Amino acid sequence: MPKNTFYVLIQKHHFIILFLLGMFSGFSQDLEPRVYANVPKKLNVAAIGYAYMDGNVLTEPSLPISDFVIQSHNLAATYVRTFGLSGKLARVQVALPFTFMDGSANVNGENITGSRTGFGDMKVRLGVNLLGSPALDKAEFRKFEQKTILGVSLVTSIPTGKYYDDKQVNIGTNRWGFKPEIGISQRFSHFYAEVYGGVWFYTDNNDFLGKKLEQKHTYSLQAHGSYYFKNSMWIGLNTNWFFGGETITDGVSDDSQIDNWRVGATFSTPIAKGQSIKFQYHIGAYTNNGLNYYALTAAYQYSFF
Repeated sequence: MPKNTFYVLIQKHHFIILFLLGMFSGFSQDLEPRVYANVPKKLNVAAIGYAYMDGNVLTEPSLPISDFVIQSHNLAATYVRTFGLSGKLARVQVALPFTFMDGSANVNGENITGSRTGFGDMKVRLGVNLLGSPALDKAEFRKFEQKTILGVSLVTSIPTGKYYDDKQVNIGTNRWGFKPEIGISQRFSHFYAEVYGGVWFYTDNNDFLGKKLEQKHTYSLQAHGSYYFKNSMWIGLNTNWFFGGETITDGVSDDSQIDNWRVGATFSTPIAKGQSIKFQYHIGAYTNNGLNYYALTAAYQYSFF
């Protein structure tokens, strides 16, 4: 198939398969391919997904808990809308998770079991592609050939999650989080390479076992490589690194700095017009403090104008 014909095919279906943006970022450290993807304006994407997680998964990895094992079943609903902003492609994404969690732990030498069920913290991402991605309608988009994209975004974590102020393990975090981020996406024929860098900033949790819990900012770096086939199916390799995030309880610093590296793989395929499914697996390659788990996710999305 000639290169230009292949490109038109990819562009025609591009928006169908690229918008599972952080379906489960509320459950784990982010692994989000195609966050700054080039797509048409006025596009709507609705998605629902499921994630299974097993291991040491804590909202606060500094908690005085050892031998912690948890199994969680997680659902997430996501909506994305693209629009033009000063001639640039922009998008807003809202994701709300719901979690069923069971586990056991050693707390101060005592083995305990428990479960939690409820909504997690809502995530809202507002982003704009500053370079290489003009706001185009559907017809114009099919004629546009992507090169290098430079984008920025702000992710906000809203404390909607279920939280008990007398419990150490919770679904919600009872605080706000903000992550400014910058990302670069480069197309090489059938291959897309992406790198994002950001910093999480947190407000204080003033109801942590009757104490104030603070957390220093956390640096994040992601890299993704994706290969697209002629039928718009794609596969990708994903990795991220998180560093920092030391916690302070009532002014006392904990030995809780995070140094965490994860790797994973993604597979996505269209199943009908405007519809696709995606699967992802990721696991810790290195961790120094909690967050040692594996995750399997599956999601369905529907795209429409």
